[in-house]
Amino acid sequence: MIRKEMIAMLLAGGQGSRLGVLTSNVAKPAVAFGGKYRIIDFPLSNCINSGVDTVGVLTQYQPLRLNSHIGIGIPWDLDRNHGGVTVLSPYEKSAGSEWYSGTANAIYQNLSYIDSYNPEYVLILSGDHIYKMDYEVMLDFHKENKADVTIAAMPVPMEEASRFGIVITDENKKILEFEEKPEHPRSNLASMGIYIFTWKVLREALIAMKDQSNCDFGKHIIPYCHQGGRPLYAYEYNGYWKDVGTLGSYWEANMELVDLIPEFNLYEEYWKIYTRTDNVEPQYVSADSVIEKSIIGEGTEIYGEVHNSVIGAGVVIGAGTVIRDSIIMRDTHIGKGCTVDKAIIAEECEIGDEVEMGIGEEAPSRLNESVYAFGLVTIGENSCIPSKVKIGKNTAIAGVTATEDYPDGMLAGGEYIIKAGESK
Repeated sequence: MIRKEMIAMLLAGGQGSRLGVLTSNVAKPAVAFGGKYRIIDFPLSNCINSGVDTVGVLTQYQPLRLNSHIGIGIPWDLDRNHGGVTVLSPYEKSAGSEWYSGTANAIYQNLSYIDSYNPEYVLILSGDHIYKMDYEVMLDFHKENKADVTIAAMPVPMEEASRFGIVITDENKKILEFEEKPEHPRSNLASMGIYIFTWKVLREALIAMKDQSNCDFGKHIIPYCHQGGRPLYAYEYNGYWKDVGTLGSYWEANMELVDLIPEFNLYEEYWKIYTRTDNVEPQYVSADSVIEKSIIGEGTEIYGEVHNSVIGAGVVIGAGTVIRDSIIMRDTHIGKGCTVDKAIIAEECEIGDEVEMGIGEEAPSRLNESVYAFGLVTIGENSCIPSKVKIGKNTAIAGVTATEDYPDGMLAGGEYIIKAGESK
């Protein structure tokens, strides 16, 4: 058996409840991003660009699209006879079959997968962050410091620090203290949820903590290693990194891509982002359409105007329709004479003619005030919107809706329509 120096375990089982109707039927890492990608493409591309050719992807919630997207790993050159990419779902064991409960429990349930490669080091990754990182440089740092655990960390504004695991280090970046989401943070160096463990140390910690309910890296494994006197180090990262866990941050990260000089460049030759692409036709842009500062996917037909927006593959935008500051995902059809302002429309939706989205004043969402905020209109996949209706801000729609669902042809700001069978 060829021994692997380092393998990656990519946690991609999360529901992503803060993305609301976008993740009703799809795991967060499989949500579209930047027109042609899915969120999971970023950590997978980082792996292959960093020379990590063995990746276990741990799925749980709504894994179908994720599984078909990853397939046997061809786009990322991860279709290997030895190593490559393996999708690891919770499976029926002879006794005590159970779902993954907590990030560390998911790894614990796959000890035999990791043992089969007998690696020296294990890289733990999250499937829902947008960034580029060379994990090889982080591994070199881990080795130089003879660390047992290395946590990738980055400075965040002090007022946001209580949302993260916070590390307090000495001048050599050795971790003196680790606090999970402290109320009064004493440092602004935040854990990015990216860890390198020496495998024998992680294995011992996982077995020791296996009976903890919802066993988690930040709450259980890292404190266990720290209290056991293991050397923990913080690898400081200062590049672009975005946790796209809320509708606001997801919308913002997409909008940043269309800046004239984007902070995050999707098209660098030396650090490519790979994805599964279907062979689709070229775009069609009509003579009287207008496109400004936008990403337009393959096979898209545009007869109207698109300003400052990210448009996926196979989208149709009708004549006289104006799209601004919006994300339209693949295979969605928008009729004629619509105005779409600051909306996120998921895959395979049908929008009728003369629909107005994002109008009026903001009102707090009656469905979930913390999720449906940011002044956005959010429409889940496979939804239908009838012609000539008006939709306010902080609204959510999921499912096939009809004219009678809109009192006086209007869905006011803060209101929602969730059809039976769709989750919130």
